[in-house]
Amino acid sequence: MLPIPKSSCPSSHSSNTSFSLLDQASQQVRSHSPTHFIAPRSLSNIPVASFIPSYEQPNHTNVPSTVSLSAPQQIEHVPFTDPPEHLPPSTDFSYPTITPSYFRPSDTSRHHMVIRSKTNSLKPKALITSRHSLPLDPYHTPKPTTYHQASKFPEWHHAMQIEFLALIRNKTWTLVPLPSNSNIVGCKWVYRIKRKVDGSIERHKARLVAKGFHQEEGVVYFDTFSPVVKPTTVRLILSLAVTNKWSVRQLDINNAFLNDDFFDQVFMEQPKGFVDLHRPHFVCKLNKALYGLKQAPRAWFNKLKAFLLGIGFLSCLSDSSLFVQQASKHTTYVLVYVDDLIITGSDSDFITTFIHILNQQFSLKDLGSLYYFLGIEVSPSSNGIILSQGSYICDLLRRTNMADAKHISNPTEPGSRLILSGDPLSDAHLYRSVVGALQYVTITRPEISYAVNRVCQFMQSPTVAHWSAIKRILRYLKGSIHDGLLLRPMSDSSLVTFSDAGWISDPDDSHSQHGFALFYGGNLISWSSRKQKVVARSSTKVEYRALAFATTELIWVQQLISELYSPLIAPPIVFCDNLNAQFLSRNPVIHQRSKHIRLDYHFIREMVEDQSLVVHYVSSQNQIADIFIKVVGTSRFLNLRSKLMVRSRT
Repeated sequence: MLPIPKSSCPSSHSSNTSFSLLDQASQQVRSHSPTHFIAPRSLSNIPVASFIPSYEQPNHTNVPSTVSLSAPQQIEHVPFTDPPEHLPPSTDFSYPTITPSYFRPSDTSRHHMVIRSKTNSLKPKALITSRHSLPLDPYHTPKPTTYHQASKFPEWHHAMQIEFLALIRNKTWTLVPLPSNSNIVGCKWVYRIKRKVDGSIERHKARLVAKGFHQEEGVVYFDTFSPVVKPTTVRLILSLAVTNKWSVRQLDINNAFLNDDFFDQVFMEQPKGFVDLHRPHFVCKLNKALYGLKQAPRAWFNKLKAFLLGIGFLSCLSDSSLFVQQASKHTTYVLVYVDDLIITGSDSDFITTFIHILNQQFSLKDLGSLYYFLGIEVSPSSNGIILSQGSYICDLLRRTNMADAKHISNPTEPGSRLILSGDPLSDAHLYRSVVGALQYVTITRPEISYAVNRVCQFMQSPTVAHWSAIKRILRYLKGSIHDGLLLRPMSDSSLVTFSDAGWISDPDDSHSQHGFALFYGGNLISWSSRKQKVVARSSTKVEYRALAFATTELIWVQQLISELYSPLIAPPIVFCDNLNAQFLSRNPVIHQRSKHIRLDYHFIREMVEDQSLVVHYVSSQNQIADIFIKVVGTSRFLNLRSKLMVRSRT
């Protein structure tokens, strides 16, 4: 166990199009006019999960509500009672079957050709038959994208009522006449499905979001930056919790942005489905910050920060989203990511008391022990905990129609090199969307960092070859859905980094690739794989740049650890396969035009001379960072993958 001192420390357009096409086709079917009916064949290539069919008479009789959507003008006069926490998930309703009626054509058609429509044997292509026709997948459930779609289902109907009543209770806005010469901000409903750790539905959630892109910068808002906790900080705190056998609690702030008074003059249109019929032309003058406003996240963070500082917590300088309180009997850490909080520390009783105090100030939901955080699943293991993203990967595979693909053991093809030229990809938007999702997967899957970084370099003009590289990554993830990063109890507090670089790894612009893997007490807490921005004329300069980049991250982690409990006794160690302390002690002649190399060289050399950094040589065979700079064979890839502490949670 590491000692803890007692001193204090400082929806996309395509989905909407599919809905409109489906509605048009349904209207033509109900009109019983076969001469004007056009079979929606253009929808045949659209994934089933991209739309939800509508039906004419939804059953809302079983919805426990106090407000009727058909008469929103009565909302203000209904005595308010706290709505239930959530509607129990319902799985007994079925998606309606679309059964167009086809009729025998008129006898005026005297063409000799016998077609299927004349014999009344035409079978339309079934878009969706029923809910049970979908593949059974606990991680994938269709979600509405508009109010018109959501209002036809009882679960989403009730979720919108709960959200609206919460907004009214908090006096989020005041209905006022439309002011002259004022910018009106739009709003929309956003729908999410909260899931349990096994992927089953916990509750349906609707959130009213303001269209912040209607705001004018410099006039309506100025500061928008809101700090969020870094993934490296999360992995570091969880490593400390596993080592010291601390409990880790998770909290969710209810309507977090409504906790801060809003003094800016912002006018918003009334939400769809809840327009006051007596005052339909009035607008909402916001009294509270609302999701979607540019300045809302920063206002909420400042409110929470002021409260935590007022009860004795300190904000870390290295990561302002991490708050620490150290006393004689306990040490407590609070990590903040917008409205999600992670709390851990040495005293469970104090954490319970702190949660009670926090709940008195802000309405929150205690989710118990940490098990699911920002799409990351935290699973206990015999050796510690495993961070994985199984449900997120399953959803990504379904979205790209790769759920049934054959899996492979290497995300990159040995000997392959991606270049700019090639046949352009027809759907560049899909390419960029999948690349962004893969970047998020690298939070718990370091072994795919290089493969993802390669495909990230072609988002401006992707080709068919680049899409094939993405499909190979997805096929690798298909065979390792339940794999993740293992965090085990640390035997020491040493910081060790492996740094490496590949000279002229990009054939198009001759830029080089560098990467590093940073271990704290044997746990991998930080890594990187990226292309250098400056062309290097020698491999030595590439190594200097890579070493300087890794050292910068190393110094930041060292400062963060010092703020958490105590400074490190031993200096951090960096392993390189081309540089060592003897080489760095020399004074080579560096050309005056290579100013960036000169800065990197002197930066590293001074740290080596004052013994605040130890640089050791490591053979290429034992260089773990090789997996971040180049394509390696399958056997070596699996070897390096195990050294990165990637394990299966099953």
